[in-house]
Amino acid sequence: MKRRIPLILAFLLALVALVAIGLRGPVMAAPKEAAHADPGVGKHLEGVDTDAVDWAAKDKAYWKESLTPLQYEVCREAGTERPWSGALNHQKEAGTFVCSSCGHALFDADTKFESGTGWPSFYDVKGEDSVEIKMDFGLGMVRSEVLCGRCGAHLGHVFNDGPKPTGKRYCMNSVCLMHEPAE
Repeated sequence: MKRRIPLILAFLLALVALVAIGLRGPVMAAPKEAAHADPGVGKHLEGVDTDAVDWAAKDKAYWKESLTPLQYEVCREAGTERPWSGALNHQKEAGTFVCSSCGHALFDADTKFESGTGWPSFYDVKGEDSVEIKMDFGLGMVRSEVLCGRCGAHLGHVFNDGPKPTGKRYCMNSVCLMHEPAE
């Protein structure tokens, strides 16, 4: 019986975490079709020189007006899209993954790998200024939150269980990313 108590506690903690994730709100229930099928994702970036804008100065009202509801919930309110629901989960084309809020280069497609988690995963970032890492104490856990290095959008979390050469798994929400094909 003493051996079962830790297993039961671990099961209950996992169950509480799953319930807490499910309580984030109805926006998390992404449609079956890919989030990027929504023509609104990235629309605010069309025709804009993304390097000439001070994205960090944009306020909550700007983001709420410019982003899709799911994109806003995840990128600006640190929400999470449902696993296996994102448009870029199976994206395998060469190119660069950029922030869907500000167009900042985040990951090379060459660093994307199949993690089996249901979210796009990468083992390395594009450059030193691509992302910012911040401690996240939400949901009763301690995790490393990944934010866009330019606009501060919540992208996902990074874990130390990825493949070589870095051993990192940047587990990103698909709606926070856009894929720019290689030229």
